[in-house]
Amino acid sequence: MNDQTIRKPVAAATGREMLLTAPILPTLLKLSAPTTVAMLATALAAIAETAYVGLLGVESLAAMALAFPMVMLMQMMSAGAMGGGVSSAIARALGAGDLQRANTLALHAIIIAVVAAAFFTAFFWLLGPAIYHLLGGRGAALDLAVLYSNTVFSGAIAVWLFNTLSSVLRGTGNMNVPSVLGLAAAVAQIAIGGVLGLGLGPIPGFGIVGVALGQVFAFGLGTLVLFVYLRSRRARLRLSAAGFVAQKPLFLDILRVGALACVSSLQTVLTVLIFTGLVARFGTVALAGYGIGARLEFLLIPIAFSVGVASVPMVGMAIGAGQVARARHVAWMAGSVAAVALAVIGLIVIVAPDLWSRLFTDDAAVIAAARQYLIAAGAGFPFFGFGLCLYFASQGSGKVLGPVVGGTIRLVMVALGGWWLTMSGAVVWTLFALAGAAMVVYGVSTGLLVKATRWEPK
Repeated sequence: MNDQTIRKPVAAATGREMLLTAPILPTLLKLSAPTTVAMLATALAAIAETAYVGLLGVESLAAMALAFPMVMLMQMMSAGAMGGGVSSAIARALGAGDLQRANTLALHAIIIAVVAAAFFTAFFWLLGPAIYHLLGGRGAALDLAVLYSNTVFSGAIAVWLFNTLSSVLRGTGNMNVPSVLGLAAAVAQIAIGGVLGLGLGPIPGFGIVGVALGQVFAFGLGTLVLFVYLRSRRARLRLSAAGFVAQKPLFLDILRVGALACVSSLQTVLTVLIFTGLVARFGTVALAGYGIGARLEFLLIPIAFSVGVASVPMVGMAIGAGQVARARHVAWMAGSVAAVALAVIGLIVIVAPDLWSRLFTDDAAVIAAARQYLIAAGAGFPFFGFGLCLYFASQGSGKVLGPVVGGTIRLVMVALGGWWLTMSGAVVWTLFALAGAAMVVYGVSTGLLVKATRWEPK
């Protein structure tokens, strides 16, 4: 059997030829559309969770505010960071026509997910109370934060496996199945969390623990469906553990991208926490206004994420096939699409910022503070989308250091610049302007660093 007869079924099974030869922009948009819908549904699930917890009282709402950044950190690391490393490794293997390597990489990814989930569970069980106390949690709010955190992180295995298996499918170019299941999981989370948290008929309400269980059960069910699908004949890459032997080089192939990308997720959370602490020094009104603006930013991320993860298999397969020029073209095209989409949103909030703010409050002072933030940050939205999208595209190439350095520059700029502004007695709008300027610097520096990085395989 010659090489051509081996490679032909691989191409047919994985859609490899389509990702290597189809026009870039239409393919990118086609792959990103279903993920956008699923990610927006996930964002709505988070908003619904907040609404449920708000009905439980101020202490519960404060508790969720303490624990939510840590839950988001796990989501970002498992889906966007390590998930990107998984998709990248599999896409590069398929681009080189090696279906067996891709299958073995998927099994290694599952092992990584199990170990990472165990770490998150143990870490937050042991250190969660101290972390939430350090963030300002006291009394009933701290106790409820620990309850919510322990419940969510007890189900960390479900979150990590769901996002890892979804990333395996995305690495093959299959965006539809992970997106449909992501949408279904979001709907299930809203329904289960509402019923268990608030109660319905004969089912009692379990409060904040019930809301957390909604997430655990939704991801657990989704994980089971993904396993069944990946074992079926419908999957482009069919999981098989026959003859499996763990190999250090395959772990490293995933981790050299995914582990470094996790630094970027940590940077994002640190940036939010530091900036929130700085804004809090200007009073409750300023903090509330910033919170409204930050909610909009939370909805922007799914757009950049959707285009970015669509670029990962396209870039990865092109790199695996030795088509470096095409891989770079995909990256710049993806970054441009995300930038244009977020520029439109940024322009709207600059021209009419109160349209968004009035969805959450009628307080004139809070609306004014939110207006200041949205006008100052809106101009940075397209640069933020551009940089975030290049971060994902770089995962496809296996070279993610440049975007991580770009994120570091943004973090340092916010931390040092914000500290200097607060210490010098500057007014709050200057801090908001710093946030927008940091987005611009992040996008520009990431673009320059990606351009300077060689993507040719060793």
